[in-house]
Amino acid sequence: MNILILSAGRRVSLVRDFQRDARQLLPNTHVFAADLKPHLSAACQVADRHFVLPSVRSAEYPQALLALCLAENISLVVPTIDTELLVLANHKAEFLQQGIHLVISDEALVKRCRDKRLTIDLFNEIGIDSPQMYQANALSFPCFAKPIDGSCSQNIHTFYQAEQISASVLEDPKMLFMELIPKEDYQEYTVDLYYDRQHQLKCVVPRRRIEIRGGEVSKGVTVKGAVYQYLTQRLATWQGAVGCITLQLFKKNDESRFLGIEVNPRFGGGYPLSYLAGATFPKWLIQEYLLGQELTYCQDWEDRLLMLRYDDEVLVHGFNH
Repeated sequence: MNILILSAGRRVSLVRDFQRDARQLLPNTHVFAADLKPHLSAACQVADRHFVLPSVRSAEYPQALLALCLAENISLVVPTIDTELLVLANHKAEFLQQGIHLVISDEALVKRCRDKRLTIDLFNEIGIDSPQMYQANALSFPCFAKPIDGSCSQNIHTFYQAEQISASVLEDPKMLFMELIPKEDYQEYTVDLYYDRQHQLKCVVPRRRIEIRGGEVSKGVTVKGAVYQYLTQRLATWQGAVGCITLQLFKKNDESRFLGIEVNPRFGGGYPLSYLAGATFPKWLIQEYLLGQELTYCQDWEDRLLMLRYDDEVLVHGFNH
């Protein structure tokens, strides 16, 4: 029974987390990684083995992934990027028939997470407030705009007056407009949630985003405070949710308002902080899906643990691509 991390890219910490827990629980299990160009992926280089897969947008992708899993005795597949999610959700049952667990939430939930217009409705249903939305022909300033299916903070805009908005942005049917959240009045959080196979919440780790680089947290701190209490009261059960769910929200400084921004049903780039704090999601996935064990609720992770990220190197000798 082996494990595969998809689109591994730069996620060295995530691969090593899975390796560490797999060796503790199942010493003969290997942690593999796949990427479009694994020879240029740091995470693929530290994995036990790495493989090439076609683009997730390719029609050949699902069958190529299935063939790889069958050939390499892979029983657990972990996605890491947004564009994989719907494809995997669509093929979840097919893979399960072959004894392969795709760690992905149900298709209906994934669709609502990938379309940020539907995400707002999702927040409303579970009792989480969200920023006020604007129609393109009835904007209020300042406002914020982002694509309904965007990720990694790409193609986002802040506008303080109408003259700043280009016609292409205003007429883009995929652009979502909302109130601008003033950073001086709010703190931004990413929250790592773990849901078991029965969609029951097993862990909540809020991470305050202190500094962001390229859409990913570079400085952050775990906080067991108002955000923790706010979410645990509302998210004890989440229909269709399994594994790691990453939720982003803003907390007003006086704690009078909490605003949900988006939900990503996958490991986020800043998850290593939660792991090092004691929220060992890779271990729990192995226990649940490969060992058939039930999990208990975990709340004894380390509060106020600060993460300061820096660049590091993975060297490949004899490179000849």
